[in-house]
Amino acid sequence: MVAELLLAIFIAVAILILFVSGVTIIQPYEQGLWIALGQYKKRLDPGFNWVYPLISDVVKLDLRTQVLDVPRQEVITKDNSPTNVDAIVYIRVIDPEKAYFEVVNYHVATVSLAQTTLRSVVGDMELDEILYNRDFINTKLRDILDKATDAWGVKVEAVEIREVEPVGSVKTAMEEQTSAERKRRAAILIADGQKKAAILEAEGSKQSRILNAEGVRQSKILEAEGDRLSQILRAQGEAQGLRILSVGSVPLDKKAMTVLTMDMMKKVAEGQSTKIIFPMEISKMIDQAAKYLGASEKIPEIGETTDTERIVGKAEDVLGKIPKPEELRSELETIEKEMVRETEESLRLAEKIKSTESAGKKKEDI
Repeated sequence: MVAELLLAIFIAVAILILFVSGVTIIQPYEQGLWIALGQYKKRLDPGFNWVYPLISDVVKLDLRTQVLDVPRQEVITKDNSPTNVDAIVYIRVIDPEKAYFEVVNYHVATVSLAQTTLRSVVGDMELDEILYNRDFINTKLRDILDKATDAWGVKVEAVEIREVEPVGSVKTAMEEQTSAERKRRAAILIADGQKKAAILEAEGSKQSRILNAEGVRQSKILEAEGDRLSQILRAQGEAQGLRILSVGSVPLDKKAMTVLTMDMMKKVAEGQSTKIIFPMEISKMIDQAAKYLGASEKIPEIGETTDTERIVGKAEDVLGKIPKPEELRSELETIEKEMVRETEESLRLAEKIKSTESAGKKKEDI
């Protein structure tokens, strides 16, 4: 009885172990391939799956995007420049059956294919094109690899060139070329700066000469205007003095003229000359001067009224119009306003000439 009970327990445990060994858990990001006795049964979905124990084999494939590193390799470019290139490939399994049954190891196969394709694509390009057209290389590599790996159930999502490094001698030559290019650009910038500085200096000098010439012209105009007003005032003063003298000489008689003549001769005799020559008889000269000044030989009686205004006219007519300070000030202000207006016109003309020259220089640069 005990032996039968032990046998039943053993059989139950064995059946339980066999059942448990047939349980397979597939993760959400995986797909399982069920192979029993050398034959493919079906694809196992994520979750709990049970297969025949002892005679079944389950292959799990990761369906997530995987990153493959393409090792660095030396490639000879189209212009015979040795260059070290490496890349990264992003792949994803879309058909688990093909990825397992059509290729031994799709990881190794994809990396090997990426190496040969990278060497082929880079070898057909010059070094400068490789350095400046990485996007074109990445797109071309992705298209070629994706088409080739489609038979393996693998999709190439992206290819990225990680590093392009020319060998030592080529790198040194590139550095020298870059240095020479920078020196050339620096020389061009320096020359352009000197050119612009010379142009600005010449324009400033020209503008300064224009302003100096304008200032000299305005100064000469003001000076000439001042001389003109001074001469006018001096001439008016002299004319007024002569008129006043003529007014004062009306009542002079012959005796007074004689006294004045004698006083004049006294002043002449005070000079350093030892001889004084008169071109005519002095009495006649005195008579003519007295007649010219309107002196009368008749001595008026004391208290006799002499009508000066009747003889020579009114004082305003004799002295003439004397400009008032306000009139002189107004005339000077008018002259200054005219000078300011002419200065502004000169500055506008200079600015117009400058803008015309700048437009001409821009057209020459274009």
